[in-house]
Amino acid sequence: MGHTARLTGRTPPDPPALGTLVVDTVRDDRVGEFRGVAGPYWSLRPVRGGAEWEVDPVSVRLATPMERLRAENARCNARSQGRFL
Repeated sequence: MGHTARLTGRTPPDPPALGTLVVDTVRDDRVGEFRGVAGPYWSLRPVRGGAEWEVDPVSVRLATPMERLRAENARCNARSQGRFL
Protein backbone atom coordinates (compact mmCIF):
# COMPACT_ATOMS: atom_id res chain seq x y z
CA MET A 1 0.00 0.00 0.00
CA GLY A 2 1.41 3.43 -0.93
CA HIS A 3 2.28 6.20 1.51
CA THR A 4 -0.87 8.25 0.85
CA ALA A 5 -3.03 5.14 1.19
CA ARG A 6 -1.55 4.48 4.64
CA LEU A 7 -2.26 8.06 5.72
CA THR A 8 -5.80 8.24 4.38
CA GLY A 9 -6.81 4.64 4.98
CA ARG A 10 -8.04 4.48 1.37
CA THR A 11 -7.59 1.31 -0.63
CA PRO A 12 -5.74 1.87 -3.91
CA PRO A 13 -7.85 1.24 -7.01
CA ASP A 14 -7.15 -1.59 -9.42
CA PRO A 15 -4.74 -0.58 -12.17
CA PRO A 16 -6.34 0.49 -15.46
CA ALA A 17 -5.45 -1.02 -18.83
CA LEU A 18 -2.05 -0.07 -20.25
CA GLY A 19 -2.26 3.19 -22.16
CA THR A 20 -5.28 4.53 -20.25
CA LEU A 21 -5.13 8.29 -19.74
CA VAL A 22 -5.28 9.21 -16.07
CA VAL A 23 -4.80 12.36 -14.00
CA ASP A 24 -2.21 12.75 -11.23
CA THR A 25 -4.09 14.91 -8.72
CA VAL A 26 -0.94 15.58 -6.67
CA ARG A 27 0.93 17.17 -9.60
CA ASP A 28 -1.54 19.88 -10.63
CA ASP A 29 -3.88 17.48 -12.43
CA ARG A 30 -1.15 16.37 -14.84
CA VAL A 31 -2.46 13.93 -17.46
CA GLY A 32 -0.38 10.82 -18.06
CA GLU A 33 -0.60 7.51 -19.81
CA PHE A 34 -0.68 4.51 -17.48
CA ARG A 35 2.45 2.40 -18.12
CA GLY A 36 2.38 -0.17 -15.33
CA VAL A 37 2.85 -0.92 -11.66
CA ALA A 38 6.19 -0.32 -9.92
CA GLY A 39 5.93 -1.70 -6.40
CA PRO A 40 3.22 0.26 -4.58
CA TYR A 41 3.21 3.00 -7.23
CA TRP A 42 1.90 3.42 -10.75
CA SER A 43 4.17 4.56 -13.57
CA LEU A 44 2.75 7.30 -15.77
CA ARG A 45 4.22 8.77 -18.94
CA PRO A 46 3.59 12.29 -20.24
CA VAL A 47 1.28 12.22 -23.24
CA ARG A 48 3.70 14.31 -25.34
CA GLY A 49 6.65 12.12 -24.39
CA GLY A 50 9.30 12.45 -21.76
CA ALA A 51 10.36 10.79 -18.57
CA GLU A 52 7.91 8.59 -16.71
CA TRP A 53 7.02 9.41 -13.13
CA GLU A 54 5.58 7.40 -10.29
CA VAL A 55 2.46 8.23 -8.32
CA ASP A 56 0.53 6.71 -5.45
CA PRO A 57 -2.58 5.11 -6.98
CA VAL A 58 -4.91 6.80 -4.47
CA SER A 59 -3.88 10.13 -6.03
CA VAL A 60 -4.99 9.14 -9.53
CA ARG A 61 -8.33 9.44 -11.29
CA LEU A 62 -9.45 8.66 -14.81
CA ALA A 63 -9.16 11.54 -17.26
CA THR A 64 -12.42 13.20 -18.27
CA PRO A 65 -13.45 13.19 -21.94
CA MET A 66 -12.23 16.82 -22.27
CA GLU A 67 -8.87 15.99 -20.66
CA ARG A 68 -8.46 12.99 -23.00
CA LEU A 69 -9.27 15.16 -26.03
CA ARG A 70 -6.72 17.81 -24.99
CA ALA A 71 -4.08 15.15 -24.36
CA GLU A 72 -4.65 13.45 -27.71
CA ASN A 73 -4.53 16.84 -29.46
CA ALA A 74 -1.23 17.64 -27.72
CA ARG A 75 0.16 14.25 -28.84
CA CYS A 76 -0.85 14.89 -32.45
CA ASN A 77 0.68 18.37 -32.37
CA ALA A 78 3.95 17.00 -31.00
CA ARG A 79 4.09 14.38 -33.77
CA SER A 80 3.36 16.93 -36.48
CA GLN A 81 6.20 19.11 -35.17
CA GLY A 82 8.62 16.18 -35.44
CA ARG A 83 9.10 15.66 -31.71
CA PHE A 84 9.73 12.10 -30.69
CA LEU A 85 7.23 10.51 -28.33
